[in-house]
Amino acid sequence: MKFSLSHIPDIRFGADEIDNLAGHAASLGAERAAIVMDSFLAASGLAARVQGMLAAEGITSEVYSDFAGEPKLKHLREATAVASGADLVIGIGGGSALDIAKIVACTAASGEDAMHYALAANPLPKNALKKIMIPTTAGTGSETSATNIFAGPEGKKLWIWGAETKADLVILDPALTVSLPASLTAWCGMDAFIHAFEASTNRNAHAAGKVFGHEAMRIIAANLAEAVGNPSNLDARGKVLLGSCYAGVAIDNCGTAIAHNISHAMAGLAPIHHGLATALGFEVSLPWLAQADTADLNAAAAVLGLTRASEIPDFVTRLMDACGIRRAIPAAFNSFTVADLANEMRAPENQPMRRSTIRDVNDADLDTFATAIMTMQKEA
Repeated sequence: MKFSLSHIPDIRFGADEIDNLAGHAASLGAERAAIVMDSFLAASGLAARVQGMLAAEGITSEVYSDFAGEPKLKHLREATAVASGADLVIGIGGGSALDIAKIVACTAASGEDAMHYALAANPLPKNALKKIMIPTTAGTGSETSATNIFAGPEGKKLWIWGAETKADLVILDPALTVSLPASLTAWCGMDAFIHAFEASTNRNAHAAGKVFGHEAMRIIAANLAEAVGNPSNLDARGKVLLGSCYAGVAIDNCGTAIAHNISHAMAGLAPIHHGLATALGFEVSLPWLAQADTADLNAAAAVLGLTRASEIPDFVTRLMDACGIRRAIPAAFNSFTVADLANEMRAPENQPMRRSTIRDVNDADLDTFATAIMTMQKEA
C-alpha cells in the first residue's frame, strides 16, 4: 500500500485556550490581523474581546462579520478588502467563517479574485497570509482541511483546494461551543461523524487516514447525544470538538462520498444547513452503501461496537434519534422536483464525491436517493 499523510497544523486544545490567542498571534510575527467571524458572534461581544487581547500585544486588527450562513463570493470579496495589508487572518466560528478566512489569506496576498482559484483553475499563491483557525462548532473540520467551499456567482457550490489555505495554528476551545443550540450541535456533530465514516470507507481510504477517522467516529458516537442534551458538559463538548478536528484530518487525506454528493446537491437548490443535509443524505443512502460489505465498512462497524456492516444503518438512525434530528427539509424545496435534485447530483462539481463512493453509483441510484429526500416532510 502507498499513501501520503498531508500536513496537520499545530493544534492547541483546552478550555479557555482562546485567552492565549494574542500570544500565539505574536509568535507568528503578526502586526496587523484581519478577524473573520459571522455577525451573530461579532454581536455577542467576542469580536471586541479578541480585538482587545490583540491590542494588548500591540497587534492592530479589523473585523469582517457581514455574513451569516454559507459563504458567498460577495463575502469573499468583501473580506479580502478588509484583509488587505494584514499579515494574519484569524477565522473564528463555524465552517463558513473558517473557509472565508482561509480563502482570504490567499486572495489578500495575491490580489486575485476567489474565482481565479475556484475548481483549481489556477495555482494558489505561495505567499498566503498566516492563519489561525478557531472553530466554535464541531462539524466541518475546516480548521485542519485544505478544502474550502463557497457559493459561486450562480449560487452553485464551488471549492478551492490547496495546502496554501491550511491553518498555521488551530485553537480548539470547547468553552466556545457551549452556547451552540441543540439542533446545530446535532447537525454539526453528525456532519463530523459522516466525514470520519466516509473518509474511512470510500475508495480513497488508507491506513493513516483511518487512524483519525476511526477515532473520530468512536468519540463522536459516544458523546454527541450527551453534548446535545447537556450543553454545559464541557467534557462531552470537548470530545465532540476533538472528534470533529480528527474527522477534518481524515477528509483532508481521504475525502468524502455519496452523502456529501447529496448534501452539496441539495444546497445547490435551496438554503439548508450543511450538517442537516448531509445527515439526511447519509441516512437515506446508508442501507444501499452497507450492502457493499467491504472490509473497511466492517472495520467501521467494529469501531462502533457492531458485528457487521449491515448493522450500521440502524445504528446511525438510533444516533440521529438520540440527538433529536427531524427528518424534514425546508419549505423552499417545494419549488423543486426529484429530477431537479438528481440533476444537481450529476453536476460536474459533485462528481468527485460520487466517484469516491465505494459502490458504483449509477443514475438510478441517484434517482432513488433524490426521491427519498424530496418526499420528506417540508418544514413550515
